[in-house]
Amino acid sequence: MALSSTTLFLCVPALAIAMTSGAAVAQPTSAPIPGTDCPAFPANGWWHADVSKLPVHKRSKQWLGHMSKKAKLHPDFGPSYGEQPVPYGIPITVVAGTHPKVTVTFQYASESDQVPYPLGDDTMVEGGQYTSGDRHTVVIDSSTCRLYETWATRRSGATWSAGSGAAWDLNSNNLRTRTWTSADAAGLPILPGLLRYEEVAAGTIDHAIRFTTDMSDKSFLWPARHQAGSVSNQNYPPMGARFRLKPTYVISAKLRPDTKAVLQAMKKYGMVLADNGSPWYFQGTSDDRWPEALLDQLKTIPASAFEAVDTSSLMLSPNSMQVITP
Repeated sequence: MALSSTTLFLCVPALAIAMTSGAAVAQPTSAPIPGTDCPAFPANGWWHADVSKLPVHKRSKQWLGHMSKKAKLHPDFGPSYGEQPVPYGIPITVVAGTHPKVTVTFQYASESDQVPYPLGDDTMVEGGQYTSGDRHTVVIDSSTCRLYETWATRRSGATWSAGSGAAWDLNSNNLRTRTWTSADAAGLPILPGLLRYEEVAAGTIDHAIRFTTDMSDKSFLWPARHQAGSVSNQNYPPMGARFRLKPTYVISAKLRPDTKAVLQAMKKYGMVLADNGSPWYFQGTSDDRWPEALLDQLKTIPASAFEAVDTSSLMLSPNSMQVITP
């Protein structure tokens, strides 16, 4: 059976500190994925950028007005209560470099990476089956720090197919070809936007969080590469839009420590619109250790407590996730 995020420990590196004008400035970090020495992409990348002090996006009010502003957050992970064979969430499978690879036939072949994928009997799939739902797979080769992701994954005997697929170098900030999808509608990697049980329990979340909304514009913002919108209206949010919990939002002292850690991450790193789906559903790993009390507290946070931020000042290159850092 493949090693997974549900069975491994999290190594958290010491906080990097740089001296600027005599003052200590905390530098971005990227903790290794459990069971590997691989980062969830480089620390100087967009996923790990602090957006707490960036300006509010000029279309924030309009976007939020079309995103079920009266809704509340919904963690799209946790116990399934028998509705499916595994907990809700997107699982992570870790394999060795010796793992056999297979050829995958893609529906969107022209925008998918045509490379062998390390899929097999040990591959964990979203939903625990290959018949319905989004059926994402997220597989890390721990020897090469290569990430392989597929969407709408199917298996029939030794034959594999999927809607789309992408391979990534976890040590690189390189982006996909502009207008190409990935295993996600925004053309971005899924892995770095997933909340993992280990990091939440340790209170050391160092990245933005992936989430969905029901209607999006037919456009995308850097570093997103693709859109899957249903309207041509800039008052609807585009793929790649980033939202943060407002700095003025008071995080109650009565909340659980792990709840506070997630909300602090939403203030510092924010959430990334990465796909179409239920409004304000945000993603984590499939793990039977998620506490119901944590999930219940997160469900009380109103969407109206968020605002869109303008991340354009972070861009170093339109073809890279690397950001301009202090």
